[in-house]
Amino acid sequence: MALSDLDAFFHPSSVAVIGASESPGKLGHTILKNLIDGGFPGAIHPINPKSESILGLACCKNVKAVPDSVDLAVVIIPARLVPQAIQDCGEKGVKAAVIISGGFSEAGAEGEELQLAAKRIAGEYGVRLIGPNCQGVNNPYHPLCASWPLLTHTGRVAVISQSGTVGAAMMDWFSNEGLGVSCFVSLGNRADVDETDLIPYFEEDLKTKVIAVYIEGVKDAARLRRVLQSVKKPLVILKSGRTPVGRTAAESHTRSLAGADAIYTSLFRLYGVCRAETIEEFYDFAKAFAYLEPPAGNRIVFITTSGGAAVLGVDTAEREGLAVTPLPPDLVEQLKAVTPAHAIRANPMDLTGDADAAMFQRVMELVRPHYDTMGVIFGDPIVDASTVVTAGANELIMFLGGAEVERIERDKMHRNNIPVFPTPERAVRALAQVIAADKKNKPAATTFPAASGREQLGLFDSLQFLEREGFDCIFNRFADSPGMAAHLAHRLGFPVALKIDSPDILHKSDVGGVRLHLQSGHDVQLAYDQMMAQVKQHCPTARINGAVVSPMASSGLEVILGMSRDPQFGPVILFGLGGVTVELFRDVALRPLPLDRQQAREMIDETKGAPLLKGFRGQPVLDEEAVVDALLNLAQIAEEHPEIMEIDLNPVRVYRDGLVVIDARILKA
Repeated sequence: MALSDLDAFFHPSSVAVIGASESPGKLGHTILKNLIDGGFPGAIHPINPKSESILGLACCKNVKAVPDSVDLAVVIIPARLVPQAIQDCGEKGVKAAVIISGGFSEAGAEGEELQLAAKRIAGEYGVRLIGPNCQGVNNPYHPLCASWPLLTHTGRVAVISQSGTVGAAMMDWFSNEGLGVSCFVSLGNRADVDETDLIPYFEEDLKTKVIAVYIEGVKDAARLRRVLQSVKKPLVILKSGRTPVGRTAAESHTRSLAGADAIYTSLFRLYGVCRAETIEEFYDFAKAFAYLEPPAGNRIVFITTSGGAAVLGVDTAEREGLAVTPLPPDLVEQLKAVTPAHAIRANPMDLTGDADAAMFQRVMELVRPHYDTMGVIFGDPIVDASTVVTAGANELIMFLGGAEVERIERDKMHRNNIPVFPTPERAVRALAQVIAADKKNKPAATTFPAASGREQLGLFDSLQFLEREGFDCIFNRFADSPGMAAHLAHRLGFPVALKIDSPDILHKSDVGGVRLHLQSGHDVQLAYDQMMAQVKQHCPTARINGAVVSPMASSGLEVILGMSRDPQFGPVILFGLGGVTVELFRDVALRPLPLDRQQAREMIDETKGAPLLKGFRGQPVLDEEAVVDALLNLAQIAEEHPEIMEIDLNPVRVYRDGLVVIDARILKA
């Protein structure tokens, strides 16, 4: 199919409205009126066998009776009459038809037959179809509003939507902000034309800079993949039907396969498609690609009159891989001359409530050369804010808390093609989409309870303390020489584990302080010497007591149990999957004290690893109540030993009956 086959939908010289109505409450009246009021430049022909004229235009009883040629037909009649109307269009030589009417495949088997009949007839005559069951098309550049409501603002984003309401919401938002769209297409049931036809079409459209597509399912997955591979313009996709119930609902709505969401995620990532998670993001991301220039790098500085809004922006920037770097010292000195003495000259930079547009301008001029993006947050009614911002510059504009002044200034900015965002989070998330992935940092994690103690117990003392407090720990003995370690290993039975005992080393495995599966006394002596040498190389000033010898524990599920004394909230209990990957995946749950049995169970269930305790995929059911007992025991220790700042039990191995602490770290104040 040639792309030019679709021109009749968006650039027709004449339009027939089949089902035009004299009744203002009917769609046949609304769409005819929108075509007229929207300024369609060509001939408009109402088709209604019962009316002589509608809205001042002469009616024809059938499209075939129109004296002139017709490029596009808009069909708004009962579904049972549509196949014949499409045949009439074909005999008339109409090139394209938008079927607004519902009652087709979305309505059941009878409607499915009507849709197939309309498609078959259209194919015989070469009539391209959009719909049925759709909200029409709107090309404000032609102008052509064969849809509703009447929106005439021109812009840079082509909106393609399987849902009329989702697409109309996008149209409405762009219109309200004065930004407009390059085109809007509601696909409906997609009897013929679908997103794989329209994405390539708008790829060639000179008015379109960004293509925004809402989909629930696809008809031809292979063709979609070819389209995604070839598109060069920014493509923003909102794909619904992600959950099992949502997928069923989507397939019921579109009568096409919604597909496994993980595959869509993979394809979008493979072909560089920007995926939106919500309608709000769908709008924000399309707006960003249309009106923000991609910055050279990821460095961002926030300039604001609202410290709180700036902190929200910083948090989002860090999570999105942007670098909120400190101000250069020479810039700080320059800023002293143009900002109040009580202003915060840092990143974020708080100009305080004394700032006006002129101060923003002076600060922005000084800061601009030092950062890839200036996040400018007008957090008050800043009069004339629109005069100090520039289209296409390295500026990310946010305006909130400005009441009527904000609305006036925002409208002025939008008329100058400067996008304004209502919150720092939405703005920064949108900016992050237009920055290439290889220019961004690894996203920062949220803050986590950290070690706050000053004195660490050695491993042997930690295990002894835990045993006194009622924990089952791996059988262990202390050795301060290679020979003693080998002697103890013989008594314990091979294989054994050997671990460094030091009050100064937090992570033993990071510095070579762990040796596992030692099979003989010779192995133990050699491992002891090598371990001591390696640890001293990594930590030359660390105090080393010796080593702890223990038998190798039986296989079991490794979890982590912990307690950290937060300076604000007090003791916090932790549970999650254990082992060396706990800090990488952070599949953990936290609870401040007090902690009861039900809350401890809820902690376990919050983690993704919880099914592993419950007999996942035929594995044995493990002793979850032993884990609950251990969490409550930690809570009791936290209450009875205020001098203990942190306890880290990792790994703890859980079995069908009970659990065993394999390794431990205890920090005191």
